[in-house]
Parts: sequence; C-alpha cells; structure tokens
Amino acid sequence: MAEGAAIETVEMHTGGEPVRIVTAGYPSIPGATILAKRRYARDRLDHLRRLLIFEPRGHFDMYGVIPVEPDLPGAHLAVLFMHNEGYSTMCGHAVIAVGRWAVDRGLVPRREPETIVNIQCPCGLVRAHVAPEGGVRFESVPAFAFALDREIAIEGHGSVAVDIGYGGAFYAVAPAARFGLDLGTGATRDLVDCATRVTEAVQRQVPLDHPDDPDLAFLYGTILTDGGDGAAAPSRNVCVFAAREVDRSPTGSGVTARIALQQARGALPAGAQRRFESLTGAVFTGRALASLRVGRFEAVRVEVGGRAHYTGTARFTLEPGDEIGRGFLLS
Repeated sequence: MAEGAAIETVEMHTGGEPVRIVTAGYPSIPGATILAKRRYARDRLDHLRRLLIFEPRGHFDMYGVIPVEPDLPGAHLAVLFMHNEGYSTMCGHAVIAVGRWAVDRGLVPRREPETIVNIQCPCGLVRAHVAPEGGVRFESVPAFAFALDREIAIEGHGSVAVDIGYGGAFYAVAPAARFGLDLGTGATRDLVDCATRVTEAVQRQVPLDHPDDPDLAFLYGTILTDGGDGAAAPSRNVCVFAAREVDRSPTGSGVTARIALQQARGALPAGAQRRFESLTGAVFTGRALASLRVGRFEAVRVEVGGRAHYTGTARFTLEPGDEIGRGFLLS
C-alpha cells in the first residue's frame, strides 16, 4: 500500500467471527485461475494482508475477504480469504457474509423467495441462497472423509484416534474429552494449545492429497467437539486454524467436514439436518444434499446455513513514516 492511499472495507461478523470485505483501493490481482490469483496475492501482495489483518487495524483473530474476477462460468463473483497466517481455500462464515453483502450491494439482483449467488472460492464454486431477511444457506464443494479413527501420536496424550475430513479445507476432528477437556467449562487457551498440538502432529504424520489440485492438500486446523452429532441438540465445537486462530463461528467448512464424516460412518439419515454451535453460542445448520465421487473418495455435497450481520465500514490509510502501522501481532 502506497503511503497516502486508502483501502475501503465493509465490516461484518458471522456468529461473532469477523469478516472484513475489501470494497475499494486494493490493486488488481492477475492470474488465469483463482488458485493462481491466490499464489500472486501470497507472493506479491502479502504486505496488504498484514496491513489489514494485523494490528493496529486488525487483531490476531481477524479475517478478511478480497473480491477478485471469477474464472468459472456461472460465477457471479470470486473471493480470496485471508487470515493471520495467509490465504485459506474455503471459509463458510465468510461465504455467508459475502452472499448477503453481494445482494445488498446489488452485485446480484434480488429475487424472491431467495437470491442465488454463485461464489467462486479457491476450492471451487459455492452456491449461496440469500433470503430476504438476510439468512444464508450455501451448497458446498464436494466434501469427504479422508480418514476415520486414524491413530496419531500426540505430545502429552500418546496415541489418539482422530478423523480427518475435507469441507473445502482439511480438518482433524476429535472430541475434546479424549484430551481431558470440556468445551463448556475449559479455558479457551487450553483448547487452543490442545488443538494446535493435534494439528502439528497430523501435519507431521499424515500426508494429505486432494484429487483436484495439490494446492488444496494441507491441514487447515483442528476441530474439537463435545462428542455429539447435532441431532437432538446443537453439537458444540471449536475450530482452531491457521496460526492458532480461534473461529468464533461454528465454522462453515468445518460443519461441511463434520457432515461428510457422519455420512462416511453411515450415521446420517438421508435429508436429516444437524446443528452445530460455537463457543459464542452461534448455531449453523448442516445437512447432506447429494452423494457423489471425487477421485477415489466417496463424497457428499453439503448445505450449511447461518446468518451474518453488519458492524460498520472503514477507510484504512498508512501515514508516511509509520513503520509500526504496516502491521504487527502480539500473540
């Protein structure tokens, strides 16, 4: 960002998780595909991610969206996602916010009873259904179980069984009780420390792959659950992703992965809806729409529902000589 220039944003949250949508002032991002654009942003424009996500304009757990030109037929818009570590491949809470914002801004003409917004994400095309009152349901990219009950050696806990699911990004998933933790009473720092150890262990011990593109084959984070399935009551979970970032929402791509894992276990009746709750008390719904195949994986398309809210707008600048203002984090 040049000194004296400005970047404008719309500020939203989904279940308490921030969504900073860039609306003006960001340079054009070239690339024939969205993954090429993601690589360009990472390699050439990362100083702007630090400026918008890090302090003093953001914070350790800030999350942002950069609209870019789509390259898929039928996409109304495309987006890159950014966080404290870099650029993710999918973000459900941000899709929920972007869907509402795109309709409210007039990027897609409003329709009754719902407006369909086709959003190209780095993982593929996601279809959002935006209701007049602002509720959003989105249809995921194909999701699948990569591994069930995979034994992982985890520091301080020995060998622990975890599931690995893909919902636009890969997650390790396990009940918090396996680590002696409780999502209702445990300290957030303890949950973060535990989830981080799980993520690091899985990254070391499990080579991941994705049939569509090697850029998708990385473990984004770990989801600790209350052990429930979300049928009778919402299943509480916490997702710790990127560099120890804590999702305040139930995690849209995480809900997608959890539905795929339930489907793989044969524990999800056709058409059944599940509910998932975050540490803030926000609830997302999830249900399997259709079975399909992705490479060697039996997969499922998942519908996730939630709601985003506006919190304001911003115009960010950088004064000459303000080196601290280029971005820093105190973790």
